[in-house]
Amino acid sequence: MNKINGHFKNLVLAIFVASFSLSCDTNITRTTESTKAVGQPQPQAPISYGELVIKEQSDYLMIPVNATVSDQEQDTLSKISRSYEGDYDKRNYPLSNIIFYRKQDGETHLLLNKKAIITTFELIEPKTAAKTPTRVWLYQIVDQDTNKDQKFTSEDAVIGYMSDLSGKNLQQVTPNNTKILNWVVVPSQNSIFIKIIKDSNNDNKFTQADKTNFVRVNLEQPNLGTEIISEQIEKQIQSHIVK
Repeated sequence: MNKINGHFKNLVLAIFVASFSLSCDTNITRTTESTKAVGQPQPQAPISYGELVIKEQSDYLMIPVNATVSDQEQDTLSKISRSYEGDYDKRNYPLSNIIFYRKQDGETHLLLNKKAIITTFELIEPKTAAKTPTRVWLYQIVDQDTNKDQKFTSEDAVIGYMSDLSGKNLQQVTPNNTKILNWVVVPSQNSIFIKIIKDSNNDNKFTQADKTNFVRVNLEQPNLGTEIISEQIEKQIQSHIVK
C-alpha cells in the first residue's frame, strides 16, 4: 500500500513539474514574440503630393507635400486657410513642405528644413505703374507647439513667413506666439500690413481676451515686422474709453 502511495505521489509530482515547465516555456515564447513586435519599426505612411502650382511669373513650379494628420485636424486646419488665388486646390491643406522645381534645368529644393505645418500660402504681387512689382510668397506656418499638447495643430501659433519666388530666402515676418488674422497690401508703399492676435495673457491660447495688433513688412526686404500700436498708445486709448 505504501509503495502504491509512493508511486502515486511521484506521478503527481512529475505531472506538476511538466505542467510548470510548459507554462514557463509558453510565457517565455509569448514574451519573446511581444518583444520582437515592439522592436520592429513601424511602417511609414506613403508620401502624398498635391497638385502642381504653376505661375508664369516664376521660373519655378511648386509641388505641395501633404501633411499626415487626422481627418478632424485636416478639417480644422483647412478652416483657417485663406482662399488661394491660383490653380491649387486648397482642400489639400495642410502641407508639411513644398518642393520647388526649376523649369529650366530641373533643380529642386525644399522650402522648409524642419517639421512644420503649412496652413496656406499665397502669392503677393503689388502692382504699381511706376516700377516692376515685387513678388513674394506669403506662408502661414505652424512650427511651434505653443499649447503644449505634443503636436502641431490649429490651436498653436500661426506664424507668417515670406520667400522669394524660388522658395529661397525664407524669412519670418510676424512675431513668435502670435496668429495671423488677415492682411492688406499697400502697393504705393510696397508693404503689407498684417493683423495678428498674440497670447497676451500667456494662457497658451488665442481667444477674445488676447490683444490684437498690426505689423508692417517691407516687401522688397522682408523682415520681422514690428508692432504698429505701442503700449503707450494703448494706454492713451484706455484713458479715453467711455465706461
